[in-house]
Amino acid sequence: MLRALTADYRAAGFDLLERLSVLSPETMAAFAAEREDIDGVVLLATCNRFEAYLDMTETTGSAADALVQHAAAAAGVDPDALRAALTERSGTEIPGHLFAVSSGLESLVVGEAEIAGQVSRALESARRAGTTTSDLERLFQRASRTSSTVQNRTRVGFAGRSIVRLALDLAESRLGDWARVRVLLIGTGTYAGATLAALRDRGVTEVGVYSPSGRAERFARREGVIAVATEDLPGRLAAADVVIACSIATTPILDAARLGRARAAAGREGRQLVIDLGLPRNIDPDVVDVPGVALLDLETISVHAPLPELQATDEAREIISAAVAEFRADQQAAAVTPAVVAFRAHVLEQVEAEIERLRRRDELTPATERAMRHLASVLVHAPSTRAKAFAAAGEADRFTEALTTVFGIEAATAATAAREDGAELAG
Repeated sequence: MLRALTADYRAAGFDLLERLSVLSPETMAAFAAEREDIDGVVLLATCNRFEAYLDMTETTGSAADALVQHAAAAAGVDPDALRAALTERSGTEIPGHLFAVSSGLESLVVGEAEIAGQVSRALESARRAGTTTSDLERLFQRASRTSSTVQNRTRVGFAGRSIVRLALDLAESRLGDWARVRVLLIGTGTYAGATLAALRDRGVTEVGVYSPSGRAERFARREGVIAVATEDLPGRLAAADVVIACSIATTPILDAARLGRARAAAGREGRQLVIDLGLPRNIDPDVVDVPGVALLDLETISVHAPLPELQATDEAREIISAAVAEFRADQQAAAVTPAVVAFRAHVLEQVEAEIERLRRRDELTPATERAMRHLASVLVHAPSTRAKAFAAAGEADRFTEALTTVFGIEAATAATAAREDGAELAG
């Protein structure tokens, strides 16, 4: 049984999301290992959201409550504050929500392309942590396919702008001619690459890159920008018209004291814009205490983000609705498949036993064996078709219960074994 606990920038403040972003798949794996009612969990944590997708063996709320307590303790946040920010989802709410998220329709900036990769990486991380199940695999794989369909068949990606590009749009009124702007980029990851591309689109030519983890040289060689060493950082900080931070560092890289010292040493008195795209924050908000310095962070960007309903096209929503229906049908078919397999195995076992009996008595002919195997297929066909009809109507239990009553086949045991095999294959 799938359940999801979700919180995004609309329900939770950026401070809370920042604290939750330190949680890892390993944290979720430790939680799942302690719970007999949790088969698997996938964690999706981005700069705009925190989401945990659970595959539960029970429908009680105890597992969800336990996850809130576990996550709150690991992130150092108040459990009541976390619980208030979370929305619990079940049934078709789950694929509908995740498919919209992966397609960029629920992002701070509708249509952002980054989220699809984050959804895929969430599944990969859960696989490495050993916390996926066949149902979670199907859910996230379908989400990725739906995202691709939305991007390929609609213009939702053009309707929205990425967080990076929106941040630069907001900065434009402060800067004037981008060709004369000197930029210091802090970070070398995905956002850094997207930021550099957006800067070049605007005509920026002078970009220095600094990496707290020491990756600046490789990034600079690949991208054709200037690598900034730690000893050169104060000078670059002071000289930059714009400082853009998008590192995965978990503590602030720049604060008022550091920036103030750099500016004072260089005699810098002019205006300077600092853009913080990191979560957790890369820049301490106290930089605004430095005269001439303005800060643009995710919280400020969210205020200026376009209204989702103005950008999410009807066609994209229709694609997602169709994908949800297909996913539900797949789930229902998956629910009855182990029972159908168990029934077929039962029939074939009886036929094989009879064939072997005839063979031992030397009464088996090729024609007889073919006829018996054909009869087995005929006997299996109608019940299998009926099982699929029950599944489509959401009544798979009727078929599995009938197998137990009439043939003594424990379909529930077969279903459990199939789920375990599916999880093993998915991993």
